[in-house]
Order: sequence, then structure tokens, then C-alpha cells
Amino acid sequence: MKKTLLALATMILSACLLTGCGGQQAAGTKDGKIVIQVGYENNPGEPFDQGINKWKELLEEKSNGTMQIEAYPSSQLGNKNDLIDQMIAGQPVVTLADGAFYADRGVKDFGIVFGPFLFDNWDQCWKLTKSDWYAQESKKLEDNGLKIIASNWVYGDRHLLTKKPVNSLADLKGMKIRVPNNEIQVKGFEVLGAVPTPMPLGDVYTALQQGTIDGVENPLPVLYNGKFQEVAKYLILDGHVKNFTTLVCGEKFWSSLTKEQQDMLVSTCEEAGLYNNDLQKKAEQDVLEKFKAEGVTVVEPSQAVLDEFRAASKKFYSLPEFKDWSPNLYDTVKAAMQ
Repeated sequence: MKKTLLALATMILSACLLTGCGGQQAAGTKDGKIVIQVGYENNPGEPFDQGINKWKELLEEKSNGTMQIEAYPSSQLGNKNDLIDQMIAGQPVVTLADGAFYADRGVKDFGIVFGPFLFDNWDQCWKLTKSDWYAQESKKLEDNGLKIIASNWVYGDRHLLTKKPVNSLADLKGMKIRVPNNEIQVKGFEVLGAVPTPMPLGDVYTALQQGTIDGVENPLPVLYNGKFQEVAKYLILDGHVKNFTTLVCGEKFWSSLTKEQQDMLVSTCEEAGLYNNDLQKKAEQDVLEKFKAEGVTVVEPSQAVLDEFRAASKKFYSLPEFKDWSPNLYDTVKAAMQ
């Protein structure tokens, strides 16, 4: 009996030594390796997909093969809400998400980062992600079961592609613009005088063709890959949202990792983010030239026109729909990015 108890105690001690900081073996462990599934909507070959594959390579190298990433592009693992539900349940899953999405997951103030013309340049964006305010909001997100791994990935400047020219704010008035189905972007275009029309991106080509909508907004590579330039020939580079994105996992999975594993996950993800950003910049320039070659009229708005857009967008930040935001949130965020 004593020998049996001693053997059992030894086994328990060994198991404890092998566990992560959460007091249990890391989720997703297979054959002694931690395998993380990264699911996303982007298609193979797009800059974001290449960035994820770079992360896979970096993490495997840094961890000596003890941590591995399996990439699942083209929504193979399901939609974002499905993935988030899996994360909260403790599965070793990662996806990309942004502030507008986190606003619907219990952290209302995070939605402001997707507001129109919040940022004047990318430097302001990165300063905000390194601020105390951003750290506080990230902590609130953790309390809701989600952990941001990295926030330095560029998704792109969002621009407008339309069926008739938009050279000023007045030209946008009354135009039906397709937006994703979230309140932040709907209200963002309402204050600019447009008629926001939520619909799936897959329906946009036909909607433009049939005149159901007058335009669509998104980063340039997304607009081009949708072939929307075949039915909408005017592009204004307004950059109404500087769309950075984050890589996020479940807090339960994160807590099951050791500190060393967490650090490797973050450092390699941030390094891959820089790689992604270089690819995004090059892709935008390449796509812009393709738009021009395919007969799209490209408008680079003057500073006066951009100031007009910015002035109109200010109303967004005091709308009654966002009364649940913290008092003076706009001023707080503006101060944090300086």
C-alpha cells in the first residue's frame, strides 16, 4: 500500500511540474506540443494570410517546435462569433478582431477605435495601442474571457469606391453605401450624410450592378479582390478609418500557458505583424495601380476636403446611441494618442 501511495504521489508531482501557470495542462496539447488553430476570413495569398504563415514559422522556430500554429483561412473554422465562443469555452483558437467587435463583447468603449476619422495618421494609432487607456480596456476584455495577443497588425486604410464621383462631402449626401452590419459603421456613415446599407460583402457586386447601392467601403485589396471596380469606377482615398486589427485568444487558454510560452506567443505575433504591415503597404500600392489601369478614376482629396469630412464626423462621438460610453471618451482617447 505504501509503495502504491508513493508511486501515486510521484505521478501527481510530475503532472504538476509539467502543467502551465493555470494549474492544468495547456489546452491543445498534442504529443507534448501545443497546437493553436488560427481561423480567419481572408483568402490564401492575401497579406494577412501571409502574415499568419510568418507567425507560424516564427513561433515554431522560437519554441523549438513545442508550439505550433495551424492556419485556417477562408472561414474554414466558422465565422468570428463561432470562433469567439470556442475561445471562451477554452479551446486553443485564435482569430482577428477589432474594437467594433469588442464593443459587442462587453467592452463598450473599445468601439471608439473604429469611429470615423479618429486617427490622423498611423503613428497616433500605435501610440493609442501602447497607452494606459488601451491597457485598461484590454484588461476589461480579459474579464470577459478574451485575451489580446498583439495589436500591431495593419488591416488597411478604409476608402470609398462608388458608382458616381465623390469629390467632396456634399457629393456623398444621400448615397447608399454598403457597410458591415455593426452600429459603429452604420452611424459613422450617417453623420457624413450617406445612407448606410448593411449587407454581406458577397452580395455587394450584384447590389452595385443592379443599383441597390451606390458604393462600398473597405481597404483597397479587399475592394479589388471583390472585383467591384468592374461596376463602380470612382475611388476616393478618404481613409475614413485606419483599420488596425488584433489577434485574440481565450483567457482560459492563455492562462493554461507558462509565462515563457505566453512571451513567445506575443513576441512572434508582433514580429509577424510588422511583416504583415510591410506586405499591406506594398499590396495597397500595387492595387492602386491596377485600379487606374482598369479605368477607375482615383481622387486624392485635398486637405480642405478631408477637414470637411473630419468636421462632419465629430457628431458621431456624441450620438445618443453611444450614451453607454464613458464620459468624455473622445477627449480621453485623443489625449492618449498624443
